[in-house]
Amino acid sequence: MADPADGTPQRSHARSNRARILEVARRELGARPDATLDEIARAAGVVRRTVYGHFPGRAALLDALAEEASTALREALAATERPASGPEEAYARFLLALWPIGDRYRMLLSLARRDLGEERFAELLAPASAHCTAVLAQGQATGVFHRHLPAPVLSDALQGLTFSLLQSVNLGEWQDDGTEAATVSLIAAGVSPDRAAAVVRGLNSSCP
Repeated sequence: MADPADGTPQRSHARSNRARILEVARRELGARPDATLDEIARAAGVVRRTVYGHFPGRAALLDALAEEASTALREALAATERPASGPEEAYARFLLALWPIGDRYRMLLSLARRDLGEERFAELLAPASAHCTAVLAQGQATGVFHRHLPAPVLSDALQGLTFSLLQSVNLGEWQDDGTEAATVSLIAAGVSPDRAAAVVRGLNSSCP
């Protein structure tokens, strides 16, 4: 039976508060990774009890934000499933789709790895990791990508490269909309620099 409280102003207000807390937490933690729940509550304009009512501790808040990022990743992956002309395009499209999400949640990804642990971090990234590995394996089978490393290992290595590039954005050392990151990753996977740049340029020019 449906909860009779569903849809009431109180329930709607609670959902709104939770969404606002998550939005503010993402912003505050991005600026100050050690921000406390009390500081996040003040920034969100709610009392401390409201934050703790939704998230009993920092780990719970980080996990909710990490799940939000994981959902965004899955939605971005779904948008990349249309047919590609080959593994190079499929891999570049994958990177270009995920870069804005990584950019938005880049500090959170570091915090999730540190505070939630490697196992939970890997679980959250599992759909993206599996997709990346499959595309790389296809490219290796057709000779597009190098075969010096097994596809899962190459996927992990390229993931590390992507996180390093995101961290350089975090530190203000570099700015990118994903174009250069996708090009560099294709080169690291074994595509020639000219071909990598052409593939990414072609995808960017086809965007509305």
